[in-house]
Amino acid sequence: MDDGRVPGRCEQEDTLAAEWERHRPAVFGVAYRLLGGVADAEDVTQDVWLRAAGTDLQDVDDLRAWLVTVAARRSYDILKSARFRRETYVGPWLPEPLLTGPDASEPVLVDEAVGTAMLLIMEELSPPERVAFVLHDVFGLEFDRIAGVLDVSVPGARQLASRARRRVAKAKQSSPQASKAERERVLAAFRAAYEVGDLAGLVRLLHPDVVYVTDGGGEALAARKLIHGGERVAEVMVRVGRQWRPDRIGLVEVGGELALVFRREGRVYSVDTLEIADGLITTYRRVINPDKLSHV
Repeated sequence: MDDGRVPGRCEQEDTLAAEWERHRPAVFGVAYRLLGGVADAEDVTQDVWLRAAGTDLQDVDDLRAWLVTVAARRSYDILKSARFRRETYVGPWLPEPLLTGPDASEPVLVDEAVGTAMLLIMEELSPPERVAFVLHDVFGLEFDRIAGVLDVSVPGARQLASRARRRVAKAKQSSPQASKAERERVLAAFRAAYEVGDLAGLVRLLHPDVVYVTDGGGEALAARKLIHGGERVAEVMVRVGRQWRPDRIGLVEVGGELALVFRREGRVYSVDTLEIADGLITTYRRVINPDKLSHV
């Protein structure tokens, strides 16, 4: 029976629908790693789906690479314009928390490139460096595809990735990653001290030169400058804890690492990610911008 659809087009739609769910995490993943925002990555993912659905894909020999390339090109356009938005952002900017593991609402490709610390390192790269690094080192795309996205020569794309790789490696050396067991221990101890307002207990868990970063984006009351020093940060946390009075402080996986989520009156009030070295918190990052918490 004729259903009115063109046979060739019908087969392509069926193939794309079957393959899309398998490749969607990669499409979302490249957009999130480049843009640092869940909402932006979801918009790019939807754009890629519409582009794919309206394109003849019969001659595409590697659908995953094609989809990732389209996502990267769209993200690159946004990334270039986002520089202005970053410069006008109120207070410190932090990536939008991405739930991973059992808390994730959908499958997400997880590696160190979705961690908060790594995303902030990549934020220091130029947009072309960031695209070249993510596409080659994370997603394994060939440099001819990357060159097409960036509109540069293949040697130029290779040089961009190499330069980015060196900068990332140098930044990672200065902030070693704590083991999963150490992170669990420190976060559990921190939560216990925070819940009872134990100032001395917090100080013991904070590095003397700890840095406290809050992202309110002008939408929530937050410090617009970094706060330094263990005692000073502990005092601020105790004061804020008394003001917030969270109903519950939970542990969630954000960007592949254990983090804290503060809830009050049934909603998420903040998501906090930490850098830990030698059993002490060296950097404490708190996202309280409500626009960045709607997906948590």
